[in-house]
Amino acid sequence: MREFAYQRATGVREALMADARYLAGGTNLVDLMKTGVETPDRLVDGRGLDLGGIRTAGDGGLVLGATATNSVVAADARVRRDYPAVSQALLAGASGQLRNMATVGGNLLQRTRCAYFADPSEPCNRREPGTGCPALHGVHHNHAILDWTEHCVATHPSDFAVPLTAFDAVVRYETLAGPGEIPLPEFYPPVGGRPDRETVLPPGALITEVVLPVAPVTRRSRYRKVRERASYAFATVSVAAALDVEDGVVRDVRVALGGVASRPWRARRAEAALLGGPATPERFRTAAAAELAAAEPLRDNAYKVTLARNLIVAVLTELEGQR
Repeated sequence: MREFAYQRATGVREALMADARYLAGGTNLVDLMKTGVETPDRLVDGRGLDLGGIRTAGDGGLVLGATATNSVVAADARVRRDYPAVSQALLAGASGQLRNMATVGGNLLQRTRCAYFADPSEPCNRREPGTGCPALHGVHHNHAILDWTEHCVATHPSDFAVPLTAFDAVVRYETLAGPGEIPLPEFYPPVGGRPDRETVLPPGALITEVVLPVAPVTRRSRYRKVRERASYAFATVSVAAALDVEDGVVRDVRVALGGVASRPWRARRAEAALLGGPATPERFRTAAAAELAAAEPLRDNAYKVTLARNLIVAVLTELEGQR
């Protein structure tokens, strides 16, 4: 690891003035610094900022402070009651030790990556734009089936971001020019020709909190993750879903997928196919097929289309059965 300057900030303004990379739990950034993938000249430690709380919003939603740890958020009684898929997603991510360090803001900002990205001896458009994507014709059995381009076929690693996308969470941030906010479904841009641009945050922005809007449907929600080993693995495919049914008819539904694209994938075609229709396994299968009709699997990952379809149906069927 090469030398870098380090500063502890005690206020948001001080952190913004530092003109540096922000460090919270460091569970992604420090690892990448050790391998030489990330080489920041200066880090400002934000763990001393007053951004670690969880509070109820005025409208009944929930506000998660940017430096609240994944463990604290997952265990919060309000999260478990009103947004169970969020708690389940956090518990499905990484190990207990990492969850004790990883933070709300840092989780959302972890780099989209694969083995080629993590190896500085390999070319990678996310690491060095214009060098190529060796995964396109290399090892890609766990890569994207939706919305990829020849510039990058990696999938977004966050479990947490999947239910946040399904529930229309909002990211709030501060800059020297003032505050701003971005809905989670718009936070990650399409991969396009510049995969190194991984969020739409303004330069130098500091995430301060994430807002979960109030929505009755989120109380009946689930997160299901399929992975290649029992723990400490990125999703092969994951689903966050919420379902509100009355008299056998879907009144509200939310579905998002992980492990299928360079960003958490909001399954809007599936939602549209379900809304106002019968809450039956047949309808769930039709909706899943509608969502995955746009899939373009690579040479070795066509199995993900079947897996994603079956997972959507299984989670929605489970939710319907628990009414």
